Amino acid sequence: MLTAKRRTLTTAAALSTALLLASCGGSGDGGSDDGSTLRLWHYEAPNSAMGVAWTEAIKEFEAQHPGVKVKFEEKSFEQIQKTAPMVLNSSDAPDLMEYNKGNATTGLLSKQGLLTDLTPEVTKRGWDKLLSPGVSTTSRYGTNGVMGSGSWYGVPNYAEYTTLYLNKDLFREHGVQIPTTFSQLTAALQKFTDQGVTPLANAGAEYMAHQYLYQLALSRADRSWVDSYELFKGKTDFHDAAWKYGAETFADWVEKGYLAKSSSGATAEQAGVSFLQGKAPILFSGSWWYGRFQSEARFDWGTTLWPESKLTLGSGGNLWVVPKSSKNKQLAYDFIDITMSKKIQNLLGNKGGVPVAADTNAITDPKSKQLITDFNTLSSRDGLAFYPDWPVPGFYDVLVSETQKLITGSEKPDAYLDAVEKAYDKGVPAS
Repeated sequence: MLTAKRRTLTTAAALSTALLLASCGGSGDGGSDDGSTLRLWHYEAPNSAMGVAWTEAIKEFEAQHPGVKVKFEEKSFEQIQKTAPMVLNSSDAPDLMEYNKGNATTGLLSKQGLLTDLTPEVTKRGWDKLLSPGVSTTSRYGTNGVMGSGSWYGVPNYAEYTTLYLNKDLFREHGVQIPTTFSQLTAALQKFTDQGVTPLANAGAEYMAHQYLYQLALSRADRSWVDSYELFKGKTDFHDAAWKYGAETFADWVEKGYLAKSSSGATAEQAGVSFLQGKAPILFSGSWWYGRFQSEARFDWGTTLWPESKLTLGSGGNLWVVPKSSKNKQLAYDFIDITMSKKIQNLLGNKGGVPVAADTNAITDPKSKQLITDFNTLSSRDGLAFYPDWPVPGFYDVLVSETQKLITGSEKPDAYLDAVEKAYDKGVPAS
């Protein structure tokens, strides 16, 4: 999914709009349509795996296109998330943009007619052959904006998934076994708690908390359950065995002290820093943290998949989308093609990303190899279950608010499930 900032949706829309329009410089800065400039927006940190790879891709693009310059404009995830429909409907739209995948984001823009149908380029350039079905699901959207079928409106050139990050030094210091089964995981949580250590880093103010809950539900679910929830291929019952287990176990973990009640107001950045500072032995979050931990962690750490669950949160990465109003679409397609090349894909993998078309023999870092091996394991068993906030517009804010109530104890699991069911059912598109 993203660095920690990428699911931070707390910025007020008005402020984001003002910032974005100011940074665009008004309608007079709409870019060149003479083929001499490619206007590119993305929100990857410069030192992240994707940021490093895209910087190299810009150099490669300019070398292959003499006389053409890439005008890269850094935007925050919040700026693009909140204002994309308005900006893409104006002369300020870039030629190529990174955008969040899912029904409520890329699906909504495709439905509104703001994105270019990339299907001809995808088949012509063979991008579809580089992407597994689980990764390509979020690239295609029907006329109703629902992912999984229809035309290609985006191309991911990396993937992402959630994993358990473990501070091995803290495990050794407290005499706790590295878990390989779910019972060992819960035993480890209890042993840390008994020694006065809150084991799980958490962020109730953002995505992290409801991703813990969703993972617990996924451990009791199957592919048809995911397809019903995410793709509307059936009726979702929020009081079924999986959802009840997720909500009740999450609340129980708060009560037992595995998750701190004080984390209800914490941000993802604060949770990540608590892991980096050696305060929390375990963080369950996305591969988007990997590059940062690789460069900043000063202790022995590793990753492992959530034990005894065939499913985990994950998908293809955020998408390259080409706005309908792009002035230089062919240049945009050429840039996407470069990011899919072995050179850029291998660089992405060695910097801690999860490439979709790398030569695995070219990945030299041991931790990166493990990250990619685990992803391949998930992909081979069709284990990517997307994210809980994706199905309907506005659902992210509902999940954050309701999960905070579970953390503080102001709401019980049944009431939680009632609330999210009501919000979900309200947003399900008419068949």
